Amino acid sequence: MLSFESDYTTGATPKILKRLQEANLEATSGYGNDRYTRSAKEKIKKACGGKGIEVDLLVGGTQTNAVVISTLLKDYEGVIAVDSGHINVHEAGAIEYTGHKVLAIEGKEGKLVASDLKKYLEKFYADSSYTHMVIPGMVYISYPTEYGTIYTKKELSDIYKICKTYKIPLFIDGARLGYGLMSKKSDMSIKDISKLSDVFYIGGTKVGALFGEAVVFTKSNRPKNFVTSIKKRGALLAKGKILGIQFDTLFTNNLYFEISRHAIETAEELKNVFKKKGYRFYIDSPTNQQFIIVDKKKVATLRKKVAFTWWGEYDNKRDILRFVTSWSTTSEHIDELTKIL
Repeated sequence: MLSFESDYTTGATPKILKRLQEANLEATSGYGNDRYTRSAKEKIKKACGGKGIEVDLLVGGTQTNAVVISTLLKDYEGVIAVDSGHINVHEAGAIEYTGHKVLAIEGKEGKLVASDLKKYLEKFYADSSYTHMVIPGMVYISYPTEYGTIYTKKELSDIYKICKTYKIPLFIDGARLGYGLMSKKSDMSIKDISKLSDVFYIGGTKVGALFGEAVVFTKSNRPKNFVTSIKKRGALLAKGKILGIQFDTLFTNNLYFEISRHAIETAEELKNVFKKKGYRFYIDSPTNQQFIIVDKKKVATLRKKVAFTWWGEYDNKRDILRFVTSWSTTSEHIDELTKIL
């Protein structure tokens, strides 16, 4: 079965598997107290700008979002996110399970608009009874968004200025960070992401690793005893070297960014195939997620040969389908899809 279902359906880049095998029988201290993890953290710190950068390695995206958000928020605070945000839709209420409400704002093509954020906060504090409500204590965005769209440096700067005005942290979900940064439409680097946020994470699960995310605190603002918080929430890996080896490999010789660029290049090939075949796009995504509009009668036939994600109903005759490329997508995969279409 040809698969464009997601960017975590294959294992890991061969360089990671090779290093894991080489270190397999080497005994190391657990919970990240190993030389591989120390090396990975130093490489990530350097890539992000160095000064004030603090790094922790966690096992997966949902755990990372839940740990970071619940650790940083006070017990009476919630987190602002767009209505399509991952924490608001596809994390099974994980944030609410920690005792914090997701405060949803309508987004535009998956993005939080700075003016809408400002209006929300102004209206909230203009209400004399706001102390009876969940206090907005953080802003959460994804880069790229759930629709594959990305923020410009100006857009992110505007959001961050508002966060600083209201003294609330900006947290960026970077599950697909590499694919966003390597997009031809991106005007940002990982150092810009670091500068314009308080905490973000570098996705490994969807960008070449077997699993794992690297949480980056950007302003010497890592919470006290953060490892304790990670363990308390069940997200601390005992065999920490497995995470360390993966991120040390990804951040050696720009591997993380090279494989991300490859996914963007194959996504462009995919996009061109759909255009030539006459398909319409639901949204103009500059990253590795592509959304097309397909006649309902064709969906079932297509599903017999290709794995994809049903994203929703466009109208009573057509559906929206998501096709995703990754670090492991090849031109041969694109050629095969072309023949099927």
